[in-house]
Amino acid sequence: MLKLTGVLPALVTPFDAAGKIDFVALETHLTNLRAAGVSGWVPGGSSGEYNLMSDAERDEVLAFVKDFALPTETLIAGTNAPHTAGVIANCARAKAMGYDTVLLATPFYTKPTQAELIKHFNAVLDAVDVNIVLYSYPDKDGVELGWEVLDALADHPRVIGIKESSGSLQRAIGIATRYPGRIQLVSGSDDIALDFMFWGAESWICGPANCMAKAVCDLDRSFRSGDLAKAKAQMATLYTAMNILESGKFVQKLKYGCELQGTPVGECRMPLGPLTPTEKAEFAAAMQPILNWQ
Repeated sequence: MLKLTGVLPALVTPFDAAGKIDFVALETHLTNLRAAGVSGWVPGGSSGEYNLMSDAERDEVLAFVKDFALPTETLIAGTNAPHTAGVIANCARAKAMGYDTVLLATPFYTKPTQAELIKHFNAVLDAVDVNIVLYSYPDKDGVELGWEVLDALADHPRVIGIKESSGSLQRAIGIATRYPGRIQLVSGSDDIALDFMFWGAESWICGPANCMAKAVCDLDRSFRSGDLAKAKAQMATLYTAMNILESGKFVQKLKYGCELQGTPVGECRMPLGPLTPTEKAEFAAAMQPILNWQ
């Protein structure tokens, strides 16, 4: 089983003033994240606005990130779609590019039942030889990947982990204690990421890494080194900004955070609108200790 470790940024997709993918900005962004100490790359997820992009655009981003990545860096492709056939097609193209692992949430809009989800994921596994990191985000998808689904998939050798973004520490503890050695717990609830680490999450698929990479990588390193007091203090510094991110307009705030860091990545695509001046001021204030991270 592929071991997932460290901070894996759920990458934003930079757009230029005309709304086209800005690959120059993307290369600059990736270079800065690598310098901060990330362990790999997760392009094509919800932070990357995949649902607002064409399949061709998604493939361009995946190919660009694959070409940029070092052999030592973990690669996980976001390949979600609203229907099973689309997921299979996306996974097949990602596999052909060199991605052996994909991140898959519930197919959006359809709100499938637990039994339907089991059939869906098994169909993908049968069709394409990829590892799957499941992605549970019930607030966005309207459906939780429940114990019925996880029980059914836990012993499949290519279901390797779950990015848990429910915001529920109880869920994280449940996964950690119910599937030890079977499904890796991956932190996806950023404002309680340290709690996930305590319960065995060794990796963090992290949207905030786009705009606070040095800080989140330092937190990860502090915990791994056993300096729990330092890790707690670092999480306390990060918490306000993380909490504001989780309160809404997540991707817009990630992109504004990149601008604050001096590496602008453009605006989001419609229907996602810009932040208000008040929202910018609130997030900018919370980002100050992170911009000046020591």
